[in-house]
Amino acid sequence: MLLTSGLSHATGVVPDSSVLIIEQSDGEGGMNVKNSDSWPVLLLTTLKPVAGDTPPQMVVTPPAARVEPGKNQHVRFILTDKTPLKTEHLERVIFEGVPPQNKDQNVVRMSIRQNLPVLIRPAGLAKEPEPWKHLVWTISGDEIQATNPSPYVVRLSQDVKSLPDQTSWLLPDAFVLPGQTVKLKIQGPKKTGISSQVRISPASAWGYTVNSYDAALTR
Repeated sequence: MLLTSGLSHATGVVPDSSVLIIEQSDGEGGMNVKNSDSWPVLLLTTLKPVAGDTPPQMVVTPPAARVEPGKNQHVRFILTDKTPLKTEHLERVIFEGVPPQNKDQNVVRMSIRQNLPVLIRPAGLAKEPEPWKHLVWTISGDEIQATNPSPYVVRLSQDVKSLPDQTSWLLPDAFVLPGQTVKLKIQGPKKTGISSQVRISPASAWGYTVNSYDAALTR
């Protein structure tokens, strides 16, 4: 990218996973973040809640750290709220590498943020490899709703298709929280025909897209 002040270079802080999973039974979790650039960066780590969820309190240590070129920084996430959890919770962690600025050179170094999901799991809750199968899908007129009666966070693509009519719909977020009911927004006009199923593209707990899944759509 060419700027009026000269060349711009993006920093690269690289987490070692695309998802941070924290087990309440362990009391904490951690992630390594690598500085892939050729200059030191100030690694800033912050937590951000998602709409509709109130996750247990955690502290990040260290919240800020200098990371040398090619080196890793281990960041810990410690649960300070000891209240037993009944459901999974979801929030976001933001890793930002702030590079030094050399005023004597005609180069602007830009910080790049990595924004990753954080899944917090209750102690004693069995692992569910296919939580999307718990979703209940209903249709009334031209409105589709998805309800999650399970204790699991369901992550999936926002794009949904009703079958066999092939109408496109959009979820408000790329997740459905435990106990949450969400309304889908229709994309374009409703196509002719009866909608009896929905086709979704779910993601595993680690964020990997799995095969599409067809669920019954009830009235």
